[in-house]
Amino acid sequence: MAQQIEHTHLPIRGLNLHVAQVGKDELGTVVFLHGFPEIWYTWRHQMLAAAAAGYRAIAPDCRGYGLSDQPPEDQEATWEDLVADVLAILDALSIPKAFVVGKDFGVIPAYDFALRHPDRTRGVMCLGAPFKPGPIDFDTTMPEGFYIRRWREPGRAEADFGRYDVRRVVRTIYILFSRSEIPVAKEGEEIMDLADLSTPLPSWFTEEDLDAYAALYEKSGFHYPLRIPYRALHRITKHVDAKFQVPVFMVMGEKDYCFKFPGFETAMRSGIMNTFAPDLKIDYIPDGCHFVQEQFPEKVNDLLLAFLKDHP
Repeated sequence: MAQQIEHTHLPIRGLNLHVAQVGKDELGTVVFLHGFPEIWYTWRHQMLAAAAAGYRAIAPDCRGYGLSDQPPEDQEATWEDLVADVLAILDALSIPKAFVVGKDFGVIPAYDFALRHPDRTRGVMCLGAPFKPGPIDFDTTMPEGFYIRRWREPGRAEADFGRYDVRRVVRTIYILFSRSEIPVAKEGEEIMDLADLSTPLPSWFTEEDLDAYAALYEKSGFHYPLRIPYRALHRITKHVDAKFQVPVFMVMGEKDYCFKFPGFETAMRSGIMNTFAPDLKIDYIPDGCHFVQEQFPEKVNDLLLAFLKDHP
């Protein structure tokens, strides 16, 4: 079915960004923003469902990922660039307004885009993370072996990943991130040591899926993915007095390890999100993991299409 999806490169702010798209835009456009270790392909199920329902589905490879160009080495990696890239993609394709859907680190530019450009946003749907008005402090709340703290160290992940081929690295990260426990290495252990080739892939993730991801990371490598998100998390734009002017839909798999991040569950269940998003809906998928859109595509598709239809 993925053969229905068309691929192109767009000149966006000095880089050629790869964009996957499908659908006719009868009812509008949906832009999907991936996380790590993902790529446009992570949204294949949702793209086809949106297209079948009458929407145009667009999923770019983030700058520095997959088939998109690498930014210059001397250029600082910023979250503002990801937001500006989304705006430039809409302009390049003459799309006046769109729904924006993000997951993992893709929620950061998705939320930010909706706040900065409400006139270009019909609604924002995010999987796996609530809106946070500023950077998260992992240094005082998480142990030294926490994967984000490890990967934030220049050279550490490069040495860890460099022991294996790209396919093995993606395989290991997918296995770790699909679990309900936060990946934490012990002293003398690296993150890649937390799973080996005897550890099976999740039942919903095939060897063919792994091949698709591995091929794209063979192209891009892990250099920029370590810069964005991991080594730029402390520079997330602060929105202390944020107020969304568009509908916001948050979806969380209750077996997603991120749900155990400091403050995440409280933020989603306490009602505090309503102070930022007056038009807010929150849904939970009880057995959903970090890759809930691939694990339970029909459930996520149903939630997505209901959100789109509720905001014509």
